[in-house]
Amino acid sequence: MNAHEIDYHLYGEEMQYVEIELDPQEGVVAEAGSFMMMDDGIKMETIFGDGSTKNEGFLGSILGAGKRILTGESLFMTAFYNNVVGKRKVSFASPYPGKIIPINLKEFGGKFICQKDAFLCAAKGVSIGIEFSKRLGRGLFGGEGFIMEKLEGDGMAFVHAGGTMAKKVLQAGEILRVDTGCIVGFTQHVDYDIEFIGGIKNTIFGGEGLFFAKLQGPGTVYIQSLPFSRLAGRVLASAPQGGGKQKGEGSILGGLGNLIDGDNRF
Repeated sequence: MNAHEIDYHLYGEEMQYVEIELDPQEGVVAEAGSFMMMDDGIKMETIFGDGSTKNEGFLGSILGAGKRILTGESLFMTAFYNNVVGKRKVSFASPYPGKIIPINLKEFGGKFICQKDAFLCAAKGVSIGIEFSKRLGRGLFGGEGFIMEKLEGDGMAFVHAGGTMAKKVLQAGEILRVDTGCIVGFTQHVDYDIEFIGGIKNTIFGGEGLFFAKLQGPGTVYIQSLPFSRLAGRVLASAPQGGGKQKGEGSILGGLGNLIDGDNRF
């Protein structure tokens, strides 16, 4: 194997974290901000890109980091190595309520495509790059799905799904239509495109956006019920204007209380 062969255990239900067990000289790479805790004896190192091009010199590292800039991610990732005798553990946490999905890249032909903010961590040696769209429709209307990340190699990787996760195994020619933000990831043979919803009423009054993601098998697709963009939108919509405290929240008296206090914002 090119990637390090790591063991892991998932903890929790709604707010999960993954505990990875490292043998001596094994390592794992993770997005900045996902670290939770680690045993004594593990060395942390900030690296350019994902570290999979470490042996290709400085230019290889720069190219790897440049790919990450195109997906909107940081230039740097964090690597954790076990530098002592005996097993050591390091843990990484979900960024918001949902599920952590273990992806064995060897079982998926060495490649998995995911949303750019879904990746959590992976065994050292797994390459985290970009998957460019080859179709105009995806680029113009795909939203979150325009530039996606690709995970390549033969090791374990972990991605995060918001809310409840659905796994769909599509047969050859079978089609699944999904909100673009609800896609977590899919295997390399799934055909992905953008489809216009159609219909005047659907377009103007539907409230679901103008486009679906059209996924056609064969392959496996992971869907999330709560993408972060939807969660953030609901939080912002419910926040009081001007940072003031909302009175009577959840009650019909909320607006009346604002009028009495001289605050007529609804």
